This record gives sequence, C-alpha cells and structure tokens, in this order.
Amino acid sequence: MDLASIIGVVSGIGFVLGTILIGSSLVIFINVPSIIIVMGGTIAATMIAYPLSDFLTVFKVTMKVFIFKIEAPETIISNLVEISNKARKGGLLSIEGDIQNTSDPYLAQALQMTVDGVKTADIAQIMQKKMSLTKKGLDVGAKMFSSMGTFAPAFGMVGTLIGLVQMLANLDDPSSIGPKMAVAMITTFYGAVMANLFFIPMGVKLTTRNEEEIVNMNIVFEGVISIREGEHPKLMEDKLKVYLAEAKKKKE
Repeated sequence: MDLASIIGVVSGIGFVLGTILIGSSLVIFINVPSIIIVMGGTIAATMIAYPLSDFLTVFKVTMKVFIFKIEAPETIISNLVEISNKARKGGLLSIEGDIQNTSDPYLAQALQMTVDGVKTADIAQIMQKKMSLTKKGLDVGAKMFSSMGTFAPAFGMVGTLIGLVQMLANLDDPSSIGPKMAVAMITTFYGAVMANLFFIPMGVKLTTRNEEEIVNMNIVFEGVISIREGEHPKLMEDKLKVYLAEAKKKKE
C-alpha cells in the first residue's frame, strides 16, 4: 500500500474542505448538475479518446496508484547473480529449479528458453518484444489519467458557460444573479480540483510506477542474456548495478 498517495489524497481533500469551512458553509459548494457535467463530460471524452477495453481498466489502474507492490531491483540483481553462479558451476540445466521458484513470469520464460538452448539472439528478440508490449500496456493508464486531467477543467468551463447563459437569460430578476453566478463558477471549481488533486497526480504516479517496472524488466533482460552467454557473475552484477544508478537519478 502506498501511504504517500493515501496521505496526499486525504490531506488534499482536507485542505480544500477546511478552507471552504473557514469562510462559508459546505452546502453552497454542492451542486449536483455541476458534478454531472464535469464527471459525465470527463468520462464521455475519455471513452471517445480511448478504446473501450482500455477505459474499462480505469478502476484497476486507479487501485495501482494506492496499492502497488514491486520487487526491489537490488533483490532481482542478487537473485540473478545467484542463478548465474549456479549455471556457471553446474551448467544451464542446474537452474531449472529456479524457474519453478520464481514468481515473475517474464524471468521464468526467459530462463526456460535459456535452459532449452534457444539462441541468444532469439531470446533477446522475444524478451524485448514482450518488454515493449508491457510498456505500451502500462503507459495507457498514465496517459488516460493525464487526458482526464485535461478534460475535467475543460468541462468545468463548459458548465460555467452554461450557468452564465442561464443567468443572462434571467437578468430581469437581479436577486437571482448572485446565486446563479456562484453555481456557474462551481463547475470550474470542480474541474480544477478533480484535475489537480486526482487525475494529473495519479497520471504522474503511474508514470513513475511504469518506469520502475521497466527498469526491473531491463535488469532481468540483461541478466538472462549474460547467463546465456556464460559471462562471469561479477561482471554481470557490475553491469546490472548501472540500472540502480539510473533509477536513483530519475528519483532525484
């Protein structure tokens, strides 16, 4: 579970609500038509922009922001070094047990091809293709939330324009101008909050998650190729640790 995401969302909502309550009642910020135009419009625009199969994964992708478990790259490197030592001493067939023990299907498939004697070039091609497809699938969620972060404020403005038109159509009643103007502005408020507190930050978080997963896949790729080529475990370890430095720079 990602405490940073949970704390961020809870504190963000708390700050917004607290600010509202300091100066007024929360009731005046609740307007059902405004919520419908912003949320409904954002959902509709997202469905137009993305295939239905991608859109239907939005709940799963949302959960990934808050619940995310990934193996540390240091652990993967340590495991690969151990497998490399075993293969170097007992031959490639000696690592068959590691295939059964690993929970990573990407690593398991790569090791199985290695044990089966598949050529290095073919292993590399298959692994790179799978990595490319995985990255493409991971990027969809991040892009979808980024798009929603663009759509929400736009529909907030649409709602505001609708409210302004309705207000201008009833200028003969001056007492209604203030309340209707307030309602018109609320949709812009909803759009801005949804975009900047939820959609855009979630897109950024998913992008970071995706980069971490691809770094791990690259480590596995390089490690398995080294094992297949019979490289010295120490040399392989030094090569893989380069990814740790790159990942650290991205976080900084």
